[in-house]
Amino acid sequence: MRSTGSTRGTRGTAVLGLVLVLGLAACQGTGENSSGRTVQAAAALPARFGVGRAATPEEVAAWNLDVNAKGEGLPAGSGNAVSGAAVYAAKCASCHGVKGEGGVPPNPKLVGRDPRDFSFADSARAGKTVGNYWPYATTLYDYIRRAMPQNAPGTLTADETYGVIAWILAENEIVTRDQVMDAKSLPAVVMPSRDRFVRDDRKGGPGFK
Repeated sequence: MRSTGSTRGTRGTAVLGLVLVLGLAACQGTGENSSGRTVQAAAALPARFGVGRAATPEEVAAWNLDVNAKGEGLPAGSGNAVSGAAVYAAKCASCHGVKGEGGVPPNPKLVGRDPRDFSFADSARAGKTVGNYWPYATTLYDYIRRAMPQNAPGTLTADETYGVIAWILAENEIVTRDQVMDAKSLPAVVMPSRDRFVRDDRKGGPGFK
């Protein structure tokens, strides 16, 4: 038993020693010499690896779709709640409900002004909708154009998108059903919760997270 154990111990020590030697050699190959200069153990890497290609202007344009709170980036086109009702029924209601009441999670409720006192900090059960929580109407265009309908994002035309937005806003009692939404009128919509948010005016620095 002693002889076997001693042999195993010797073999284990030899393997460990070999690992340490190889590891040290690898470190020395890519480490620094006594003068502090990096030792190049391998040939210099190529400037390019030959993977991929430059994006075409058309491909860049397809992703460059952001719309900010001021409405910058909104395209030409228009729609109202009347024209948007048919689009919503055909392409949105299956997930978000016929009246925007929401569907099976994660399909959220879109319509609803309650609570009207913005008591979200006091009640975790208060459901956030476009009508009682969103501060900017322009966010609707930015999000819908990018991500909706979920099974075919990016397929809605500008007119269809404006129409769906007008329908959502009208159902939330924010605009009238005949009010036209376009690149000029949509940024002018004052959402009920516009002034409920505190603007983040931090400039950075050590305490900025």
